[in-house]
Amino acid sequence: MDIFAHRGVSAHYPENTIAAFQAAAKLPIAGIELDVHLTADKEVVVIHDETIDRTSNGSGYVKDFTLQQLRTFDFGSWMSPKFSGETIPTLGEVLELFAGTNHRINIELKTDIISYEGIEALVLKEVAAQQMTERVIISSFNHESLQTVSQIAPYIESAALFAEVLVDFTTYIALIPAKALHVSLPTAFRKSVKLALAEGAIVRVYTVNDERHARSLQQLGIHALFTDDPEKILLALS
Repeated sequence: MDIFAHRGVSAHYPENTIAAFQAAAKLPIAGIELDVHLTADKEVVVIHDETIDRTSNGSGYVKDFTLQQLRTFDFGSWMSPKFSGETIPTLGEVLELFAGTNHRINIELKTDIISYEGIEALVLKEVAAQQMTERVIISSFNHESLQTVSQIAPYIESAALFAEVLVDFTTYIALIPAKALHVSLPTAFRKSVKLALAEGAIVRVYTVNDERHARSLQQLGIHALFTDDPEKILLALS
């Protein structure tokens, strides 16, 4: 079962920062997961929330700042003073960091609250510029975004994110179309997920920080999991 570092090694480093991704780049894991939003000047930046309030010393919506303005905020010291000075990374910078590794990069389009016109094409452009087409997975809770991705770049692996249970996942993801489904931990043990696995769907589960859950998912035949603490889960599964 593959392990993805959720927002980098976010258990020990400030999430979605270069520090968290550098730590992940050194690990023998399958890949990393990150989240993207668009700035006022249409730069693709790596951050989970729509606002910078929780993970920086600033406040306001990502979409209302230019990249240059966002760079003036500190995205590390909320976790610990030793991370002060961490800035918000661009998608290009994170992809560059993994240029020399074999890690897969799961890019989650955070378009389920703010739709960010044109973000799909901008993300795909970054991916192509870094020659990472074969190594990325584009995921989103906004399945219209995935439809856009499949229209622009049908060769890219896309994954539909679900927080809830569907009766029939495989028929639904074929409609998008998406190549994989990413489900929340509580729903991973439900009948419809087992059915999807039996029908050959690629299933990955978020966010798994408990060793027992990780081992149960491995027994179930889940393909991959996302965790904040990849080293701990690596140890549990070895």
